[in-house]
Parts: sequence; C-alpha cells; structure tokens
Amino acid sequence: MNRYSARPSDERAARMLADACGLGLTAAQVLLHRGIGDEERARPFLESTLRGLSSPEPMADRALASERIARAIRARERIVVFGDYDVDGTTSAVILSEVIAALGGDVQVLIADRFHGGYGLSDQALARCVAAGPGLLVTCDCGSSDHERVAKATSAGIDVIVVDHHLVPEETLPAFAFLNPHRPECGFAYKGLCSAGLAFSLAAALRSDMGAKLDLRAWLDLVAIGTIADLAPLTGDNRRLVRAGLKNIGSPNSRPALVALRQAAKIPESAQLTARDVAFRFSPRLNAPGRLGVADLTLRFLSAKTPKEAWGLLQDVESQNDERKALANRATEEARAQVRDLYGDAPEEGVVVASDDWHRGVVGIVAARLVDAFGVPAVVIAFDGDHGHGSVRTTADFDVYHALAQCASDLSAWGGHRAAAGLSLSKSALDAFRASFLQATQCASFGAGPSAEVDVALGGAFRVPSVEDLQRLGPFGEGHAVPTFLVDAHVVEATGVGEGRVHGKLKLRVGQDSIRAFAPGMFSRIEGRDNLRLVGEFQPDHWIGGGAVELLVKDVLD
Repeated sequence: MNRYSARPSDERAARMLADACGLGLTAAQVLLHRGIGDEERARPFLESTLRGLSSPEPMADRALASERIARAIRARERIVVFGDYDVDGTTSAVILSEVIAALGGDVQVLIADRFHGGYGLSDQALARCVAAGPGLLVTCDCGSSDHERVAKATSAGIDVIVVDHHLVPEETLPAFAFLNPHRPECGFAYKGLCSAGLAFSLAAALRSDMGAKLDLRAWLDLVAIGTIADLAPLTGDNRRLVRAGLKNIGSPNSRPALVALRQAAKIPESAQLTARDVAFRFSPRLNAPGRLGVADLTLRFLSAKTPKEAWGLLQDVESQNDERKALANRATEEARAQVRDLYGDAPEEGVVVASDDWHRGVVGIVAARLVDAFGVPAVVIAFDGDHGHGSVRTTADFDVYHALAQCASDLSAWGGHRAAAGLSLSKSALDAFRASFLQATQCASFGAGPSAEVDVALGGAFRVPSVEDLQRLGPFGEGHAVPTFLVDAHVVEATGVGEGRVHGKLKLRVGQDSIRAFAPGMFSRIEGRDNLRLVGEFQPDHWIGGGAVELLVKDVLD
C-alpha cells in the first residue's frame, strides 16, 4: 500500500527562488514548502551567520553572573563548575571552565554521577563541590529545580550561579544568578538555547568584562555538539551556532578529541560534517560513559590537549559505548515484548515497562526506541531493589511533562521538559503509575506512523540535490526536519550487507544522476528488483567524498 504522497511542486516559483539565491531547483522547492518563498527571507536563512544572533543584553542575570565570575577570576577565588552527566551538561561545563582558565581563573570542573547522586545538584554532588573549597559554584545544565542544595551552598558562604535551560518551577531559586531563558522575567528573545549555548553566551559576557582578546570561536564545536545531542531546536540562534560549530569540527585545527572521533567514525578529513553525523556518530559515544556511571571520562576526553592523550581516552570511550550498545539492545528486545504483553501490538495510549534486569543507564535509549516502534509516549524503568529510575520519551506532538504532572502523586521525584523526562518511584507504586500515565495519555492522538507527505518527488526538472544545496538548507534536526524525497530509481547494483544480509547497499540511476543508497533492514524488499520507488533523505556520501550524495532509504514502496 502506498502510504506516501509528494507535496505539490511549483516549478515556476521554485525556479524564480532558485535563480535569485543560486540554489538548485529541488532545494528551492524545499524552501517553498518551509514557508520561505522570496529572496528577502531566503538569503538570511541560507546564510545564517553569527552576526544575526539575538541580542544577549535582555537575558536575565547574564550581566550579574559575568560580573561575579570576573570578580572571582581577579581575586584568584576558587571556582567550581559543575555539569550534568549528559553531553549538554559536559560540553557546557568544558566551555565555561576552559574559558575561565584561559582568562586566568582558578577553576575546577566536576561532573554529576548517575549512580552516586544522579541527575543535577544532588546532596552527594554538592558535597563533592563543597570539598573543593570554592567561593563560587557554577552549575551547567542543572540547578533550576535544586532549591534545597542551592540554599545549602549559599548558607555555607558559596555564591551559586545556575546556567540551565530546563523548565522553571514557580518557587524562586535562591541563587546569586540564574541564567535560564524560560524564566518568565527573562527578556532574551530566543528561548531554544540549550546549556552549551547559554555557557557560550555567558563566556562572551565574561570576555567583555575581563577586557580580554579571547577568540571564542574555538568553543563553537562544543556548542554545536551539545545543542545537537540535547535535541534542541535547530532554528534561530541555534541554527547559527551549530552551522558555525560544524565548520569548526571539520577543520584540521579542531580539538584533539574531535579529530579522534572523526577518525573513529570513519569520516574523512575532507568531509563537511552534518548534524546527523554528530547525532548518530558522536553523541552516542560521548553519552555512553555518563550512562554507565563514568561521565568524567567524557570530560577528560573532550579536554584532552594532545592527540596521544585523546586517542588513549578514546579507547576507553569506545569500550563504554560497546557495552552500552549490548545493554541497550538486550533491554530493547525485552521491553518490546513487555509492551506487546501488556498493551497489545498497537497501543493507543502511553506505555510503561519495567524490569529488575535492565541497566539504569540505557533506559532513555530504550524509551526512544519504543516511541519509534509503537508511536506512543513510553516510560522505561530500571528497578534496583524496591526503588526504580525511569526515562520518558514522547512523540513530536505530545507534551510528556504535562502528562507526568498528572501522575506526580505516584512518583518519588520527576523532572524534565515536554519532549523528555526522568523519574523515580517505588516498586509498590508501579501499578498505580501505570494506570495514571495511561489516563494522562488516553485522549491524545499520536498520529499513524510516518508522515504521509514527502517534500519533493524527483523527476523532470527536479533532480537529486547537491551537497552544497543540502549544506545551505541545513543543519537539520529538531524544529527543522530533514527533507524527504520520493525517488523513482533504476537499480544498477544491489548487495545485502550486515548479519543475515538484512541491509541493502545500492547503486541507483535517478534520471540523469547516479547515486549510492543505503536501505537499513530492507534488502529482502529490494532483492531482485530492477526498478524501485523509494522514500528517503539525502546526505553527503562520505565514502566517495567530493560532491557525491547518498540516499538513506526510509521506505520501499510496492
């Protein structure tokens, strides 16, 4: 059954836009579908330079935080920068600590431990920070809800600056300064910055306060990685920051850890990185140590000063990632079976699964896979004795934070945002929570699988887009989805790869263009066919390089 249709194309309007902006016709049609229909709007979007960043001046407490850090640097006061254990928390902590050190500050950086204190500024984490003897504590990617610990630090004579982007409780946070665009009183125009972006903005203010000539572009690589890994929207300021950061990652002078990561991911030096490369090749590796309880490994890896140091630490990172993969794959299979046992093959409400045998560090991965598999919000809980820790993921159109608020009486603790959250609960409360989550998601509509519309049907004047056009349209991610295409192709060669030859590697002829394609898990639907009708997305072909593009097949149409 053909579940897809191409959005109607307007060749005349696309050609006018293409000629005005120096674009290919297919890329211009994508812009038209994104509501960008004239040169006046298209050029700023396609260029998206750092000069267009929102003015940071209205950001609440930015100036106050910068002035306090500058005072600490000048007085040689000990500063502790504390980051959460995920990629955004780690990259933001590295950005701020390295900038403070470059400006002459006495700084120590610490990272949260998933298994000793857990997320955020826990009691255990605060004890570690206090033991370092700081006069100033800066939290990164956490702290918005840690009122009790912030108050404890303050009463101990430590000023606390919170740099965070998570949702803000109504209760006033007793911090010296609180940078969070979601504060109701924050006048900063762009609300989508993650903590890495906020750390970069604070670093810019600090450079100004110190009167230093420090080139902050050196940290844009970490801003891009933190933003992409945290699934922040790739719109507005984030789009500008990530575009610049991706160029930094691709430069020969990139930090040693990222050069090593590129080589481990088999991305040639000449290839321009995409957001997809970071999301699927960098982020899982950088997240793995934090998931398994050794987040300081990622911190040390990103901070490596020499290629030798980076390569040595990368071996440990790869080992952690291999273990993470094995744990996540086993838990995913068991979780899928549990969903079918409890809810059937096609659940219509949110699902909750739990086990004593799952590793707490992979429940977020498993929850995301359940959302992909069943199309409904999912909660995955790992129990250790009578207490469990869980992760929540959701579909694009459903606010899971709001849903969890309706289940709060069944939980020991919870927090997060509309797209993802974490929680803890006792084993005795599992049945009650499962029922309340079912009720909280009962009246929602989660759609019916993949979108029925694709951006452009290739054919005639609409040809395979070039690498240059894809780069100008990108980066793609949250809030700016990768465009999809309907492709009628002649099969030149088809090969089964992977265990059981389940994946298809193809050479195709699409009109006047010859391309390669990869069809994960679909070789049985391709084998023996001379012509194919495919739905997919284009990406740079790193294997061939140059201007070659590859089709990542999303579906094979019968």
